[in-house]
Amino acid sequence: MPNFYYTAKGFDGRTEQGVLPAEDLRQLAQDLKNQNLILITAQKDGERKKIDLMNLSLPSFRVSLKEKILFVRNLWIMISTGLSIVRSFTILSEQTKNTKLKKALINVKDEVSKGNAFSESLGKYPDIFSDLFLSMVKVGEESGTLEDVFKVLSLQMEKEYTLKSKVKGAMIYPLIILGVMGGIGILMLIFVFPQLTSFFKSLNAELPIYTKIMIWGGNFMMNQWYFVLLAIIILAVIFWQGSKTKQGKWLLSTILIKTPFISSLVKKNNSAVLIRALSSLNASGVPLVRSLEIISGTVSNVYYKEVILDSIERVKKGEKLSSAFKAHKDIFPFGAIEIIEVGEETGKSTIILKKLAEFYEDEVINIAENMSAIIEPLMILMLGGAVAVFAFSIIQPMYSVLGNI
Repeated sequence: MPNFYYTAKGFDGRTEQGVLPAEDLRQLAQDLKNQNLILITAQKDGERKKIDLMNLSLPSFRVSLKEKILFVRNLWIMISTGLSIVRSFTILSEQTKNTKLKKALINVKDEVSKGNAFSESLGKYPDIFSDLFLSMVKVGEESGTLEDVFKVLSLQMEKEYTLKSKVKGAMIYPLIILGVMGGIGILMLIFVFPQLTSFFKSLNAELPIYTKIMIWGGNFMMNQWYFVLLAIIILAVIFWQGSKTKQGKWLLSTILIKTPFISSLVKKNNSAVLIRALSSLNASGVPLVRSLEIISGTVSNVYYKEVILDSIERVKKGEKLSSAFKAHKDIFPFGAIEIIEVGEETGKSTIILKKLAEFYEDEVINIAENMSAIIEPLMILMLGGAVAVFAFSIIQPMYSVLGNI
């Protein structure tokens, strides 16, 4: 069992440091909780650094999902032990390193101290706390179930973080290979082919068309590099801004959901996000129509946003959610709507939605990992093909010269 070097805060505000053996961070946090302490930081024995750069407080322009998870998890533990919101936020504001989150927590604490509603105080920071977060907190505040709400939120955010991390991690290797291919290609065009031009001219060699194109490309990039750099920047800005427009979002969503190779991943990923959010809101007691309105702002794919907006109108007219989804069954994975319908008929929607979200989250992770395994050899073949093209463009003219001799 490894030892952990920890920093914790007591409910009376004192800071305590020490060493405890534990299987993992979860057990360490529970052991400290039994001692009326809240875990702030922990580091496994053997992984300590001489200089802890993480203790430096630097200006922050955003709050990451990981920081939000840590905040919600600690807040849940504090609320469950009976600590007041004001005292909890005082401790959390002291331990956070993110200056933006620290400022928000201090201001929320001051607002609550003045008698303002907790959910309304959090609502002043929409760039940190989403509509889903605020709606669940409001329901928990009104029903006296804040402890349960933060438990559900912690689980929901952890699942979201795991899903995003796995998908991004599976895509890193292909992107590295593409970057290496592009870098090698540019270096060859700029430094290798222009040097060969004078050599081929001195031998009066007849160059094939693809070698001429490569030489021209290298000369152009070397002499007009500023124009190439400007063009890349302009195209990147156009793509970035275009993806934010209604037409750009529709085009990107259409490409993602219609491309055979990644269509299954896109459908299951969006379904997992939708169902997980619906499960969390349903468990917290948020009405179905309001839940759908909140979720419509969390999904990024235009097709799923349209499904949710259409479902809101149908549910308002008395239709069941499963019936509303059936009108758009082509964008849901096979069996998803039928399982939601079973949950409605048995009155166990919360449990079934949670299980269904977990199933599709696991499916997305498996697809992403399998996709990475498939893409890896394809990238190697592409890299080999690119090297072969460059080599052939150099060797073929040389053979022509030797043939003439």
